[in-house]
Amino acid sequence: MSAPSKMLPQGVEIIYGDVSVSETLTGIGDDIDAVIFTLGSNGLGRIGARAVDYGGVRNILQQLKHRPVRVVLMTAIGVTEREDSYNRQTEAHDWKRRAERLIRASGHPYTIVRPGWFDYNKPNEQKIVMLQGDRRHSGTPADGVISRKQIARVLVCALTDDDAKNKTLELIAEHGKEQQSLTPLFSALQQDSAGKNDGIQDINNMPQDSEPECVIHDLNAMTQ
Repeated sequence: MSAPSKMLPQGVEIIYGDVSVSETLTGIGDDIDAVIFTLGSNGLGRIGARAVDYGGVRNILQQLKHRPVRVVLMTAIGVTEREDSYNRQTEAHDWKRRAERLIRASGHPYTIVRPGWFDYNKPNEQKIVMLQGDRRHSGTPADGVISRKQIARVLVCALTDDDAKNKTLELIAEHGKEQQSLTPLFSALQQDSAGKNDGIQDINNMPQDSEPECVIHDLNAMTQ
């Protein structure tokens, strides 16, 4: 067993698969109520971004089709920034954003969380802040910081909080104490528009009709 496996409660069923290979995922959607996506291609460039950040989400959603499953997806703050050198080299933002669109098109109740820089927060930066519109595009911790523990809390709480349903948010921590309840933060956010396949306040800089044919095909398949 790997170290993370030993941290799980006794009786947890562990299934190993490769999210980029749909054949290894058969049956994973059986008898489950919710999914939290925290997958990432970890610097594998364009091929990894497409296969994992996007393809992994697509492949798992295909296994969940027609099942009443709550979904939470973690992407990244700055995901709508297309012109920086990082996205030009890897297309990671574009593929993560396409994965977000698949989630919205899937029909599952969802929450999409775009955290800031992991564990760059200072000890006195514990106040959780939820933003919308993804306007922080420096590509540095100046965009926002947040601890992994707080990210995990938000992802898990979003599964059962109705005020988080069908919302997209950027997640950071600022100076102050962590809140006891996240419901007021979730309730203050706007829901995504049913007629728009991006976050409610996102920049309109990736027109769907100019997307690759394979992506349009996948989106259409999600609605069938």
